[in-house]
Amino acid sequence: MGRLDGKRALVTGAGMGIGRGIALALAAEGAAVALHYAHSREGAEAAVEEIRRNGGQAVALGGDLRSVAECRRVVDEAAAALGGLDILVNNSGVTRARSFLDFPEEVYEELFDLNMRATFFCAQQAVRHMLERGSGAILNITSIHGAAGFPRHAAYAATKGAIIAFTRSLAIELAPLRIRVNAIGPGLIEVPRYFQIPGYATERGNQMVPWGRVGRPEDVGKAAVFLVSDDADFITGQVLFVDGGTQARMGLWWEQGETPQ
Repeated sequence: MGRLDGKRALVTGAGMGIGRGIALALAAEGAAVALHYAHSREGAEAAVEEIRRNGGQAVALGGDLRSVAECRRVVDEAAAALGGLDILVNNSGVTRARSFLDFPEEVYEELFDLNMRATFFCAQQAVRHMLERGSGAILNITSIHGAAGFPRHAAYAATKGAIIAFTRSLAIELAPLRIRVNAIGPGLIEVPRYFQIPGYATERGNQMVPWGRVGRPEDVGKAAVFLVSDDADFITGQVLFVDGGTQARMGLWWEQGETPQ
């Protein structure tokens, strides 16, 4: 018996990284899962096959969530394929690090279209299906960047801060409808794109995190399972930072091994 037996979930951006980790974690707890992908079709389909080999139910769905029409289609197709929808995990998003003075309009629009607008309209369409079920849970993936500053991330941080505000407001609006809304703010979660950053290595990442190691997609997956399960029935409108203590740390920083003055 899993904590999510009988539940039906859609995870956006589930072809790789954090989204894939969340989808696998939900399936391991008994949920039937629709894995949305934009570009990572092979990753999504491989995850579907893994879930099915383990006795679960899963389907992969492609779509460009920068389009509101596509948001609605993906949600509707997930509900049709699974026989309803109880859980939505809004994970799709992109990161773009650019100097503020050199930040182009088209990249700004890309960030807000996918990170915030898709989150809004996927949730809107999902709620329509959750009302048919009588309850539901929405989990939005924000970031530590939504709560603290970092160079070259002004636009990205703005989208993630908007997701936090959206989560809190929507939670209050939907509480009378028995639909809970929460968010997870991942910290340094090691995904393939990190190794494209010049100078990055796991050992360096471990030094940056107070807990002493980088995060893994399964760390976020475990937290996601809790927040969408009945174990979190009295939790709504909250942001859980899964970051090894990064967001809680005082901003004044010194090199490892040095004594603060």
